[in-house]
Amino acid sequence: MPHPRKVSDSPVGPLPVDAVLDQLRAALRSGAGAVLHAPPGAGKTTRVPLRLLGEPWLKGRKILMLEPRRLAARAAAMRMADTLGEAVGQTIGYRVRLDTRVGPTTRIEVLTEGVLTRMLQGDPGLTGVGLVIFDEFHERHLESDLGLALCLDLQGVLNPELRILVMSATFETEPVAQLLGGAAVIRCAGRSFPVSTHHASPRRENPIESAVADAVLSAAQAEPGSILAFLPGAAEIRRVLAMLQSARLGPEWLLLPLFGNLSKEEQDQAIAPAPAGRRKIVLATNIAETSLTIEGIRVVVDSGFMRAPRFDVRSGMARLTTLPVSKASADQRRGRAGRTGPGVCYRLWTAESHHALADRNTPEILQGDLAALVLELAIWGIDDPSRLKWLDPPPAAACRQAGALLRELDALDACGRVTDHGRRMAGLPLHPRLAHM
Repeated sequence: MPHPRKVSDSPVGPLPVDAVLDQLRAALRSGAGAVLHAPPGAGKTTRVPLRLLGEPWLKGRKILMLEPRRLAARAAAMRMADTLGEAVGQTIGYRVRLDTRVGPTTRIEVLTEGVLTRMLQGDPGLTGVGLVIFDEFHERHLESDLGLALCLDLQGVLNPELRILVMSATFETEPVAQLLGGAAVIRCAGRSFPVSTHHASPRRENPIESAVADAVLSAAQAEPGSILAFLPGAAEIRRVLAMLQSARLGPEWLLLPLFGNLSKEEQDQAIAPAPAGRRKIVLATNIAETSLTIEGIRVVVDSGFMRAPRFDVRSGMARLTTLPVSKASADQRRGRAGRTGPGVCYRLWTAESHHALADRNTPEILQGDLAALVLELAIWGIDDPSRLKWLDPPPAAACRQAGALLRELDALDACGRVTDHGRRMAGLPLHPRLAHM
């Protein structure tokens, strides 16, 4: 095994976030939290945890860093471990669903958001943890909002020395800073190369899969480098993959899908550098939108759609709905083409229709199913969500509906307290309806 490098070393060269690290250290030394606004390519995900590890206020305690997806959590841990010349599971480890690599000497644990919820419920004081980092917080998943609310609650009583750092590239920083009690906001420049953007002509009524396949084939002939295409979901990816396979692109091209339900090996293959003399076409969901650098990508083809959970009143459950991307998501996708050199982005919508897109994605807490959230709050001992600090409070009507469902499932008693059955339900990675069954 290579000799471990010191945390203070900089083996990958200077990154933009290095210029603000002293400000960040000072903010966390003097306060209980901080907000870091850093564009893609600044190095925040893999640089900041390592540089904070030796801070005296940590006193040898751990850093937990949240990533919105399993692939991003594993990739961040592997990159930081490689920086130290170590294997994952030594100083740097990760915990994701069905896969944990943490050892007795681990000081930085990269987690997915649901894992943090289980850790908090098992140890409400987060014993031995000195800092929780919420990375890519702009995605505003339900579990990240819940995790932040619970961390702010325990910070006041059970772990008063806990620091909280919220990091993102696209969110509004001031509301988050106010939520953290007037925390310092540190802004960092990014490091990206110029990306030329081409909007499509008004689209005919052909399926989005055909439009993406045509754009990828055109880009393969016109542009050097590998291609990353964004599609709403796995079904669309498989259909485009079949179209490209039938087009017989030639032996230089590797066709690789990238979505959440693929195996770890298939996901790792999609983000790895292409073999010498070959180029990749990666067909991805928004799993590739943030936190990842897919090696060799110079061209992005963006379908302009994503899938997001929306609560269905008739079924009483959330379902995935296909929606137009927001401007912020479109910018994140475009930026994938400029991570390692100048790039090109093909947007399959018109320049005029771009102005009609929402500025940001709607937080899941405002439109999602809140049954799981209300159950977790009951386990935490909270029957009224307004007792916690939220960036966007969960809607009262949705909470009442969720509480009624949980009482019907015997997860809560008539007073809103969690039952033993409810605790067992929460231990399963399922919607409360399915966990009850």
